[in-house]
Amino acid sequence: MIKIVLKYSLLIPLLLLSLQIKAQQDPMYTQYMYNMSTVNPGYATDSGSMNFGALYRMQWVGAVGGPTTGTFFAHSPLAKNVEVGLSVVHDEIGDVVKETGVFADFAYVVKINETNKISFGLKAGASFFSTNFNGFVYSDDLPDPAFGNNLSKTFPNVGVGTFYFGENYYLGLSSPNLLTSKHLEKDQGVVRTGVETIHYFFTGGYVFNLNENLKFKPAFMTRAAAGVPLSVDITSNFLINEKVELGAAYRVGDAVSGLINFKITPTLRIGYAYDYTVTNLGRFNSGSHEIMMLFDLGAKKDKKEDNRGYDKSPRFF
Repeated sequence: MIKIVLKYSLLIPLLLLSLQIKAQQDPMYTQYMYNMSTVNPGYATDSGSMNFGALYRMQWVGAVGGPTTGTFFAHSPLAKNVEVGLSVVHDEIGDVVKETGVFADFAYVVKINETNKISFGLKAGASFFSTNFNGFVYSDDLPDPAFGNNLSKTFPNVGVGTFYFGENYYLGLSSPNLLTSKHLEKDQGVVRTGVETIHYFFTGGYVFNLNENLKFKPAFMTRAAAGVPLSVDITSNFLINEKVELGAAYRVGDAVSGLINFKITPTLRIGYAYDYTVTNLGRFNSGSHEIMMLFDLGAKKDKKEDNRGYDKSPRFF
């Protein structure tokens, strides 16, 4: 019991404080290439179908208060050169801090030439932030006043992004949250909340056709925010017989990962990723897990068009 009290009294405040110190609140994903809509409203496809995706991440399993994140997106062509979508991100730290962002996405696609397009996107919606310290166990007789009050706040936000893609590659640049917001204020020198900082994402990927049954799909994601070092993910995936995808990833200075996904049906793909923490935090957890699902509604049945699905850009992800 004493160990549990100490874990809750030390780990959760440290996790909360890390959000303020690092100023990097946006969730991270190992399978980012399959979850692009949540970070880039300019994301677009050539599939002609309605696309759905979901991802659930359990971070730092075994550490009390380890973050969990669930995301969902749906997007579809609305008219010529226009795609719209919905993205939802729910993030939790233990049972104490919860934040849910709900956003509508709009993308306008411009044809550059026969093989290349660029889209410009806008994201608008709100984030719902709350804390619940009821039942929170403190190690001190007098609890920290920073954790004395429950909160429930709503923050409107907007984001922008652009997405350049061809038949076998893509590049994206985006900022999904342009409005900074104070979740809590500073009271008598005590930081009671953090400020949500603007994040910038630069992404890219390429598909190399090694032979008829094997494709090599390297990708990267770079995240930048004021006051913190650049965060870089580098991923290498191999698609085998257009059915099974295997890969490895490295988050610079943070984690190494393994990825696998399966094409269950022509319209359904399910995947899993595991992160092994390489920092000192690795002593307090057994890694991070991600599960993702992709589903296409109304996908084209023609054999010539069927390969526009998961094997190459833009439905690279």
